[in-house]
Amino acid sequence: MIKVEGLTKRYARHVAVDNISFEIQKGQIVGFLGPNGAGKTTTMRVLTCFMPPSAGSARVAEFDVLEQPMEVKKRIGYLPETPPLYPEMEVAEYLAYVGKLKGIPKASLAKRVDEVADRCSVGDVKAKLISKLSKGYRQRVGLAQAIIHNPDVLILDEPTSGLDPQQIIETRDLIKGLAGDHTIILSTHILPEVEQICEQVIIIARGKLVATDSVANLTSRLRGAESIAVQIAPRNGLSLNEGEVRERLEGISGVGRVIVRDARDGLLNLTVESEQGKHIRPELARAVIEAGWNLNELHSVGLSLEEIFLELTGAPKQDIDAPHATTVGVGDGQ
Repeated sequence: MIKVEGLTKRYARHVAVDNISFEIQKGQIVGFLGPNGAGKTTTMRVLTCFMPPSAGSARVAEFDVLEQPMEVKKRIGYLPETPPLYPEMEVAEYLAYVGKLKGIPKASLAKRVDEVADRCSVGDVKAKLISKLSKGYRQRVGLAQAIIHNPDVLILDEPTSGLDPQQIIETRDLIKGLAGDHTIILSTHILPEVEQICEQVIIIARGKLVATDSVANLTSRLRGAESIAVQIAPRNGLSLNEGEVRERLEGISGVGRVIVRDARDGLLNLTVESEQGKHIRPELARAVIEAGWNLNELHSVGLSLEEIFLELTGAPKQDIDAPHATTVGVGDGQ
């Protein structure tokens, strides 16, 4: 659906995007990430035919962005961080206006407005002025205008920015519901959002592609060693000796490190890290049971997307310390 090969964009002496290549399949939701200034915005501008590449090629729905820009634009729906709404218009009036601009035939326009209004859960406010809508409803109207012409590709820039927790959940569910019918590129500051919504991530840094894969595959590639969450409880009301537990688990062949995460209410929660290439879960379980303890929990722990992002981009730790968002901006100006 989207194929980028050797894409490069230069501004005078500055190279904003440096020979990147990636492919996105039809119906996928893909997270597009990178530190501020990484080149994300430039790449998206090339894909939407806002600017031409300096070298390389990009194709959207089989059309070349340089040679067939009008065909590409017909097949793209775009929701910027601030939706392009007219507050003095009613919702249905605005959607009909956008539909006309995008070439929907008059005979089918009213039906299409009803369809996207229902799909984006704004059917109950079709007769309301946009200025009277909540932030969440305005975001949904923005999504409705982006899909009014049933585009092959949707590009969403910070689609949950400024929404309250309930509105964020509703918007995420709506985006996930659009997958399959549309190929979606999601650019967001909120890394947990990408983990919850996206099947694949594309990460760029300093204009270069550093990763394109699923979060699970990136975790496996980066970690190499296994990290396991273990919860142990004593039997017969006896208390656990933290030092004894650690010593026993550290003595298992293939265990690299044992970290006590929490010890309360008689339970001991640990993270056990294996050595490179070692599979230690069976031995862990056996050691706990043979020691006479109860094994309440044992499962692999993957790297978070934040950890993957830091590892691949070298972004400073303070960039991910904000409580609700990480500084992985899209308005990078590049």
